[in-house]
Amino acid sequence: MELNMASKKSENRIIRNIIKIDEEKCNGCGNCISPCAEGVIEIVDNKARVISEELCDGLGACMSSCPTGALTIEKREAAAFDEEKALESKRKAEKLRLEKKDKEERETEFSCFICEKTDDDEYLMTVRRKGKEMWVCTKCLPNLIHK
Repeated sequence: MELNMASKKSENRIIRNIIKIDEEKCNGCGNCISPCAEGVIEIVDNKARVISEELCDGLGACMSSCPTGALTIEKREAAAFDEEKALESKRKAEKLRLEKKDKEERETEFSCFICEKTDDDEYLMTVRRKGKEMWVCTKCLPNLIHK
């Protein structure tokens, strides 16, 4: 009985497609993070990194989002893709992202740019002027409109 071992190098390591990130080209913008369905790319020391090769499916959905062309697909020996671990990693990353977003929203204090009252004191609305978003309370809004 002959086993086809042409693509197998060692246990749990196979020859397969995997994302390669050129550190010299990477500008750390993070555009590649969101398109990565497995959540395997993170920014570490201002550079994109594949955090675990077994989580990378090697399909390259992240590549087109890179403005510098730092992401390519290479065929090499790597840990076999583990879909279950990839899904779990994506769920954990999404949970952390939502927790961070929630915390940032709770820590952000909104106040009227005229009287400095917060949303605890008055109803606030956003207004834009010269491309800048500002908050104004409903009591100061009429004065702003009729200025």
